[in-house]
Amino acid sequence: MSFLNSLVLDNGLSALAAANRLHICSAEPADYAGTLTVSLGTKNTPTIGAIGARTGGGRKVTVSAITDGAVSANGNASHWALVDTVNSRLLASRVLTATLAVNNGDTFTLPAFDIGIPGPA
Repeated sequence: MSFLNSLVLDNGLSALAAANRLHICSAEPADYAGTLTVSLGTKNTPTIGAIGARTGGGRKVTVSAITDGAVSANGNASHWALVDTVNSRLLASRVLTATLAVNNGDTFTLPAFDIGIPGPA
């Protein structure tokens, strides 16, 4: 039987504590520079919750709902990306549940979402 101590899983998720900006993007970014290229808007200092148990095993963090993101370009957002601007790192990205049409100067909202690491199989 496989086993991973929660400390192993938590240390992977603890890197997300460095995330200080969330971008909505027109495509999936591959790295930090790519995130800036496809960014349509940002939310500075998104709230990332404490590490906890993930349904089905493993560990997770929850990124709180965003109600006041700033749109900086027209387009269709298909992904979100969490970045560490201090170290120029893309930390996590994922497709949005629905494409979000945005216009420069608008605000965007996103529901809360989880980022998780499953337990061993």
